Amino acid sequence: MKPTYWWTNAVFYELYIDRFAGNLAGLIDRLDYIKTLGIDCIHLLPHYPSPMFDDGYDVSNYRDVRSSLGTLSDFTSLIQEAHKRNIRVLTDLVLNHVSEEHPWFVEARCSKNNSKRDFFLWSDTGAELADSTNNFPHLKPSNWIKNIETNDYYFTSFYPQQPDLNWRNPEVLQEMLAVMDFWIAIGVDGFRLDAAAHLIKKEGTKSKGLPETHAVLKQIRAHLNIINPDVVMLAEVSDPPEISRAYFGDGNECHLVYHFQMSETLIMAEVKGEPGLIDAMIKRSYPIPPNCQWAAFLRNHDELSLHNTIEEDRVLLFDYADSEHKNTFKGNKGLSMRLASIFKKDSLKMKHSLETLIKLPASPIIYYGEELGMENDNTIGTQKDTRRYVRGIFEWDVAEEEIKNPNSLFSYVKKLLQERASFRLSNETLQIPEVPNEEILVR
Repeated sequence: MKPTYWWTNAVFYELYIDRFAGNLAGLIDRLDYIKTLGIDCIHLLPHYPSPMFDDGYDVSNYRDVRSSLGTLSDFTSLIQEAHKRNIRVLTDLVLNHVSEEHPWFVEARCSKNNSKRDFFLWSDTGAELADSTNNFPHLKPSNWIKNIETNDYYFTSFYPQQPDLNWRNPEVLQEMLAVMDFWIAIGVDGFRLDAAAHLIKKEGTKSKGLPETHAVLKQIRAHLNIINPDVVMLAEVSDPPEISRAYFGDGNECHLVYHFQMSETLIMAEVKGEPGLIDAMIKRSYPIPPNCQWAAFLRNHDELSLHNTIEEDRVLLFDYADSEHKNTFKGNKGLSMRLASIFKKDSLKMKHSLETLIKLPASPIIYYGEELGMENDNTIGTQKDTRRYVRGIFEWDVAEEEIKNPNSLFSYVKKLLQERASFRLSNETLQIPEVPNEEILVR
């Protein structure tokens, strides 16, 4: 008999605290809505103090709450109130980089002799690591950013204001483990590991997915196994499943891994009317260790990544959803659009795609507002960072009407989640066999 793991069956709901409910107190007041929908775990997007160059992914203090959201006491109350409703809480943990305003970097950039200097990557020329991935080439020409104070360069994979940590320094690991311990003591049930593939940098490589990075993640998992084995690690890895599933290790690395290519596939299957694409993607995704699970989603807080999509399909999707290319990110490699905007509020397409997501052999993630058919808010982003278009304010007036309407999208999603809950109560796990059969989507 296979053991059951909470994360292999859970339904997640991803949200920005401020965008969804204003602040932590507001989110506590809205927990019953989340419970009514049928959610098992909320994923909180970054709640830490931050100058907000990257909507919180530039962290200036890992052990506090952004003042606009509330206090640590409010956060503790949220955990307690969520747990009373049998809702777990997963927080974002930004491992790869910090804000330039983080005290570690403030110290390190001022002197080459500072004790925090080796927490970061430095160069006198900016010529090293030339093959490393530049994740934001439209925002900076190089990963090396000039540091005036010491007349040299620091390395950053994303925004210039997000210096990368030096994960070859064992002190960095110890500091981050202490951060995780801090939040676990408050009651957090898991961590989404932002940019998990990028931790270790190495000359002559793309500095992505290196064996040394997997070794770090295994160390983190080993630590959690001692502290609390029910606390999960969710890896953000935007690669095909044949590569991404390496982040499960042998069941000794991450418990959950995002299935980015499934997101692309779910939407392309709907656009093209070819459900067989989904079956083929499922078959590519297994086997995985029995104590692990894919985390599947339709849309999230970032762009719909299309870098694994063939050019012909990319053109087709842009022609269908964004013919004027107003919502592109990184050229035509990403599409910053909510599900309802992609499908132009077509209720049948939204319902069908959400149903397919919820019935996948995976842990589904619903992005806040998806259950209402929320569309883009193109007043809050820029052409340089269109991702903000999908981060609008939750429409509570719409939600109140949707809850009352038995034929609404909300009611449809709620019913699907009730059916899923009933199914899993009579089955130990949604984990599928090593070779999925043709009826895998049929309950």
